[in-house]
Amino acid sequence: MKTLPSQGKNHTDILEEMRQYGGQDVNYRQARTWSLVYHLDEEHTEFLKQAYGLYFSENALNPMAFQSLKRFETDVINMTAHLLHGDEQAVGTLTSGGTESCLLPVLTYRDLAKANRRFPFKPEMIAPESIHVAWSKAAKYFGVKIRYAPLKQDFRVDIAAVKKMINRRTIMLVGSAPSYPHGVIDPIGELGLLAQQHKLPLHVDACLGGFLLPFIEMNGGGVPLFDFRIPGVTSISADVHKYGFAAKGASTVIYRDMKYMKHQFFIHEDWPGGVFASPALLGTRPGGAFAAAWAAMHALGENGYRENAQKIMDITSKLQRGINAIDGLQILGHPDMSVFAYHSIDDGINIFAVGDQMEARGWQIDRLQRPEGLHVMVVPEHAKITDEYISDLTASVELVKSNPKLAAKGNAAMYGMIANLPFRGMIKKEVMKMMKGMYSSQGQMPMDGSKNPWLVEKVAGFMQRRKSKKSQG
Repeated sequence: MKTLPSQGKNHTDILEEMRQYGGQDVNYRQARTWSLVYHLDEEHTEFLKQAYGLYFSENALNPMAFQSLKRFETDVINMTAHLLHGDEQAVGTLTSGGTESCLLPVLTYRDLAKANRRFPFKPEMIAPESIHVAWSKAAKYFGVKIRYAPLKQDFRVDIAAVKKMINRRTIMLVGSAPSYPHGVIDPIGELGLLAQQHKLPLHVDACLGGFLLPFIEMNGGGVPLFDFRIPGVTSISADVHKYGFAAKGASTVIYRDMKYMKHQFFIHEDWPGGVFASPALLGTRPGGAFAAAWAAMHALGENGYRENAQKIMDITSKLQRGINAIDGLQILGHPDMSVFAYHSIDDGINIFAVGDQMEARGWQIDRLQRPEGLHVMVVPEHAKITDEYISDLTASVELVKSNPKLAAKGNAAMYGMIANLPFRGMIKKEVMKMMKGMYSSQGQMPMDGSKNPWLVEKVAGFMQRRKSKKSQG
């Protein structure tokens, strides 16, 4: 549809049409997904809808007009800071999600460096290769060069490499708690020492772990220190809409004190519309998200979060035991929480083909490319399908073993070629074409290789031409 309907439609008809469109989406309510949605249960979801609806139209752009929203934000920030062992000086803001909570520290520390350094320089930040891609987006948006430090064999950042990379242009260090691809916590204590030695800010990306790791620790689980107990840590991001089980989008960015956070503020005093001040990236800030985050934290409380953490880690342990028990599969590294990946240790098992077979059985499967693997992120609802997942995974592995040609089809072909393509710029070029197609006026184009054979053909054609040129000398 390219134009507005000439006349408004009946509300009931509109809602029914929307439900039909939703029927094509992944089935997270039946725990068939392993990312994107952190669904606790239907009762909790209905409660969040009510809390969100109470403040559906309110706008946190002006906290003096909507003092209730400022109270919600202050409470959420204080509770989160306390959870992460911040003291009375800790401050922060609610954000629209993890990406904004990664963008803001880059902006903040860039401007902090500009304020403190009197000579021109091109700012750089140092982050692990495994850092979430949102940090690359932040670097691009704010003109900061991101330098990627290599990982050790345990998938944690190599501290010796980070130390060598620090120079006069470095404005900040970043570590993950945990990293999205492998679920491991970087050695934040050692990063903190480096940060102190070089008088640099250190941000911990705990968007994934901020509302789970503290409760695993409370339950007696072994969790490496990652929060404000480490003196060198100056800020932490933690998503309330992930393991905080709030409505999307709600995340937090917490600073050790105001001397850092003040550089995040935007103030414009000469606008004809009046003096304008904004604490984060957004102008309009949806009141419903603030209200639902506050409501979720109060509804669950410490005991509720601890119970969920125990359930999540029990499911995680069961899944990991089941996967490791399948001949030819192995968990990557030693994950610290409920996000992890597994790969093939048998040349006869193409892990991407296994992913295809799992999707044919109704699962939504995420893939890694370095190293090649399949990805899992556990929520409490997965308790009811753990045995089914392991059973389907076992059957998928056996099918792929017995039919090697499956590696040359669908997503297995696309991801296999992409993962091994030496010229990464070619991938960026082709994905750019795909994005243009998806966001053109002509409609949507799915990112699924099996539904976009032209992408597979493009990559395959490139590889074939490259091989032909080599054979010709």
